[in-house]
Amino acid sequence: MAEGKSIGIIGMGDMGKMYARRLSDAGWKVNACDLPDKYDILVEEFQDRPKVEILSSGHLVSRCSDYIIYSVEAKNIDAVVKTFGPSTKLGAIVGGQTSCKAPEIAAFENHLPKDVQIISCHSLHGPGVDPKGQPLVLIKHRATNPAFAFVETALSCLKSKHVYLSSEQHDRITADTQAVTHAAFLSMGAAWLANNQFPWELPRYLGGIENVKINVTLRIYANKWHVYAGLAILNPAAQKQIKQYAESVTELFKLMLAGQKDELRTRIHTARAAVFGSQPSGDLLLKDEVLDRFSLGELPPPEQRLKNNHLSLLAMVDCWWKLGIVPYDHMICSTPLFRMWLGITEYLFRNEELLEEVIETGIEDNTFRADDLEFTFAARDWSSRVSLGHFDGYREKFEKIQEYFAPRFPEATRVGNEMIKTILEKTTGT
Repeated sequence: MAEGKSIGIIGMGDMGKMYARRLSDAGWKVNACDLPDKYDILVEEFQDRPKVEILSSGHLVSRCSDYIIYSVEAKNIDAVVKTFGPSTKLGAIVGGQTSCKAPEIAAFENHLPKDVQIISCHSLHGPGVDPKGQPLVLIKHRATNPAFAFVETALSCLKSKHVYLSSEQHDRITADTQAVTHAAFLSMGAAWLANNQFPWELPRYLGGIENVKINVTLRIYANKWHVYAGLAILNPAAQKQIKQYAESVTELFKLMLAGQKDELRTRIHTARAAVFGSQPSGDLLLKDEVLDRFSLGELPPPEQRLKNNHLSLLAMVDCWWKLGIVPYDHMICSTPLFRMWLGITEYLFRNEELLEEVIETGIEDNTFRADDLEFTFAARDWSSRVSLGHFDGYREKFEKIQEYFAPRFPEATRVGNEMIKTILEKTTGT
């Protein structure tokens, strides 16, 4: 540890607090702040941590810290850096923790003194996930080698796997691995609300793939809306991808409604060849015995698995194909949610018998038609709100669905944490 060096955190949301705790546990002096009305609450919350000093202003944090991390919403980063950036300590290092680096780097270049070094980071997981072994992106934008070594040393307490990217590479990869994944689960939640369903109470949503869909959807809605809105709206690559996902959902659903089985099969197999064709045969990321363990419902699993056309998964691979994305290329920067989503998608597409059953179900079985209709509406609506850049519209829709599912969040978080831990053990080495 560099003698006498301190680390500042501006923005004490869930990730800011996680960083403050981990850094202080490792022996670092941490100076932290949030909005003025949070001051007393934070002082009380961290009163048992002498290494964490809660200050009343970002000016004070910037003035006294050697390495300052802005942990604020992406949509607010410019305004916050503009306010506190001029107070940055001479020769300090500054970075950010936002999920979209283009506006963050622009804010640093526009508002920080020229002597300040810029090294950004991004932990590719939520605050409730153990950072050990998870990807931590480090971006050396404007810095000396000793400064970069200092940041690496400081953040080594997270025990994460360091990934070195430019800001442009970061934004493209996070779009590839997160934007459409989030859109799919957000759309599921919207569809279940529209049909007034708690899916874990319905026999047709029990077991296997359905457990992952339900747990991850609730995990996303238990989080804060801005975590997903910032990535979706401020990252140009993400907007394009969310739009393509909505188009893939719509076009596949139309083929099902029209009974065009041959066309549907051809399109699905073409997408499969593009996305999974180069993958070696062998073990899948996920298997039945893993997936079946994590149900939120009290109903026993059905003796015979109910058929589903899995429109959300078919559209995901179709979207990857249309965008030229091979998801395995980004496993080093993948989030836990992405690894689970890829796992259940692969589970479907690399099983010939199951994939053919899904195609047949999509054409012949009306059981999920109402669900699929609402899912299609939801995917298109999320895409529209993102394309228009409507943060307020995004928040309104998100929080309405969040309120509907809120009573099940504690249990969903518990089960979801167990599921993530088990699934990561199966996928970390991939």
